[in-house]
Amino acid sequence: MVQKNKISRREFVKGIGAAGVGVPYVLTSLARGEDKELAPLQATIVPPSERITMGCIGIGGQGFQIMNSFLRIPEVQVVAVCDIHKEYQSSDYGKLLGREAGKKLVEYYYTQENPSGAYKGCAAYHDFRELLSRNDIDAVTICTPDHWHGTIATAAAKAGKDIYCEKPLINTIAEGIAVRNAVNKYKRILQTGSHERSNDSVRYACELVRNGRIGKVHTITVNMPNNDSHHLNIMRTNQPQPDMTVPDGLDYDMWLGPTPKAAYTKRRSHFWWRFILDYGGGEMTDRGAHIIDLAQFINGTDNTGPVEISGKGETAPGGGIFNAFMDYNFECKYANGVRLVGTNKAPRGLRIEGSDGWIFIHIHGGRLEASPASLLYEQLEPGEIRVGRSKSHQQNFIDCVKTRELPFASVEIGHRTATICHLVNIAMQMESKLKWDPEKEVILNDDQANRMISRPMRIPWHL
Repeated sequence: MVQKNKISRREFVKGIGAAGVGVPYVLTSLARGEDKELAPLQATIVPPSERITMGCIGIGGQGFQIMNSFLRIPEVQVVAVCDIHKEYQSSDYGKLLGREAGKKLVEYYYTQENPSGAYKGCAAYHDFRELLSRNDIDAVTICTPDHWHGTIATAAAKAGKDIYCEKPLINTIAEGIAVRNAVNKYKRILQTGSHERSNDSVRYACELVRNGRIGKVHTITVNMPNNDSHHLNIMRTNQPQPDMTVPDGLDYDMWLGPTPKAAYTKRRSHFWWRFILDYGGGEMTDRGAHIIDLAQFINGTDNTGPVEISGKGETAPGGGIFNAFMDYNFECKYANGVRLVGTNKAPRGLRIEGSDGWIFIHIHGGRLEASPASLLYEQLEPGEIRVGRSKSHQQNFIDCVKTRELPFASVEIGHRTATICHLVNIAMQMESKLKWDPEKEVILNDDQANRMISRPMRIPWHL
């Protein structure tokens, strides 16, 4: 809805308190200058009664951004947020996060849209089950740490909610099977947050490959370097992490959820959890869930996976709680003969090699390189394979909620991508070559490795 009376950034901060809500999340691409005012909040008028009502579960850094993306979609009305942290200042994201900060942003946004006072406010919950029990919520976002995805997604499907769940879709292969079964049984729409596959240049590259422009594909190389500042920080960490007092406003036992009991220390939770295998899978499931996802997409294997996986890796030299692999080389072989080769070399992205050329896709942003370079100027002919486009990954989800068509990163796609990430981690942990049956979804040649596709869950949590 177009707002005539614009409010300056300074007035916004003053209006919501001295701490602020994280102003950059509120600005559109039209208002990124330091002193510009907020751009119009809604370009299209959609009555609240006709909108898809949404609850947002997990209001940390990524969750805050995803929620803000959905606020920008006119067909959506965010009515509730949920987080086990009441409110906290994040040094990792530089923002005030948590359920109270999320509530403030939602209410600020819709108050500006409805200055007459018709807006009734946003509810804030501590327990996701309370949010899911509301019959007036159509869809939810799940942007919690990875170890919560499977439990919340299956519960959301059973509660009749459509789901936008951040990648990787799940933290174990068994969880993925459970989520897929629940989504299909209850006829829900699920979009995995693998937003790179909604990038126009990525979809163009897929069309070039699918239409034979680089000949027969034989190798896809994925580069996943651990060279960002946070990676280097972990690799320099050589001291045990001390036990600490749980901060006020954080339900730490709920944060642990289905994972084993563990003492609180700051770098176990929030941003750093992703490099601890109880909660995430390191870079393999972080950016790897984007890059490997694109390999699956372009290879035409979205509904299956490789049949053989091998790899070697090393964890951070300091040891301690960070036990994800920081150095790795791996290879996956598909039944169609394509090899998926993985390294931690730069630049981050993937190279698709065929008999007549190659295309490299940079992550993030989707910048393309190719040989021959003329490939990137190719025009598709009538009748050739097309893979469609969307205004955004979030818009694609909302469109599919309305049409009940499969979104770009459906539950099957998200599960299959995450499965590869976890299989590579298992192969590196076991230091063995795994034979995988993508139809039965079992490891055929190693009983111990096969048991690693699931993990026990701490009582009372279950799928």
